[in-house]
Amino acid sequence: MKKLIAEILIASGIFSATAEARFVLETQGSFFAGGKVLEESGQTLHGDHAYVFYQIPVRAKKYPLIFLHGAGQSGKSWETTPDGRDGFQNIFLRKKFKTYIVDQPRRGRAGQSLSAGNYEPRPYEMTSFDVGRLGIYPEFFDGVQVAKDSESQNQLWRRGTPNIGNFDANVASDAMKSVFERTGDGILISHSQGGGVGWLTVIKSDKVKAVISIEPGSGFLFPEGEIPEPMPSSSPFGALSGESIPLDQFERLTKIPILLIYGDNIPIKPVDDGGRDNWRVRLAMAKLWIETINCHGGQAELISLPEIGIYGNTHSMFADLNNEQIADVMENWLDQKNLNGR
Repeated sequence: MKKLIAEILIASGIFSATAEARFVLETQGSFFAGGKVLEESGQTLHGDHAYVFYQIPVRAKKYPLIFLHGAGQSGKSWETTPDGRDGFQNIFLRKKFKTYIVDQPRRGRAGQSLSAGNYEPRPYEMTSFDVGRLGIYPEFFDGVQVAKDSESQNQLWRRGTPNIGNFDANVASDAMKSVFERTGDGILISHSQGGGVGWLTVIKSDKVKAVISIEPGSGFLFPEGEIPEPMPSSSPFGALSGESIPLDQFERLTKIPILLIYGDNIPIKPVDDGGRDNWRVRLAMAKLWIETINCHGGQAELISLPEIGIYGNTHSMFADLNNEQIADVMENWLDQKNLNGR
């Protein structure tokens, strides 16, 4: 498919109908990556792979962006925002990046699991409202960068996607390694739980040339003997702990540029609000992790958006009202690292 006009895709509902969405694609498509085959009684079952949807604009930049979602999400996170604006998929296509949108194994369009799992329809969205730092349910934080109308909120909560089998960071990172084998050298953009999967992917694949991780909250890897003490919290998820790996594996994380980005309404001192306190310890652990990487000769950085004058961002800043501004922060960092050219 050569030179696809984005206006055609607008009609199909893939793109939002804005003038800015009108750009020319060289090609688009999808594929599965990684996974294993279960054999039993003369039958086979292919599963535990990733699903990838890609779009390549005309005159694309050298390095593709590979987008990996967080817990309870799918590749939908990067598409149209709940209030109908362009998500990071379109924003970065307009910036001339190739985009690869991943559904991790056992989730969404990669739901064929080789691990048993039980789905229980248990209401949790009020907790997610708090942990996502929209506010303290049912009240929004002042100045929070989310659309508050009823249909936008309806769209926001309908994007959730359960695990078909148990989440396994090693299974997910094995699949991500296979994604990079298909894309070639690229830049990983991860969110939340995808952060931990991303660090394992860097260890397993030398094709990851940089990582931008949006609010990673778990899976922080430290060298053996250097793991911090667990951090207690009033979070609904309890204390936060790091994970220990051999030094030679950890040193893979020191070979590439890494950027972590965190939003607003994260306290410095303990608070009774479990949603915000959850992110107090995760940001504190992230800072220790950055420090440890750089002590071993790495090039990791952390941006706290309020500290650079950008306010009101939630845990899902890629869908916030100012997501274009966040994308510009990311692009500027890629410029600084000479990763933004052709």
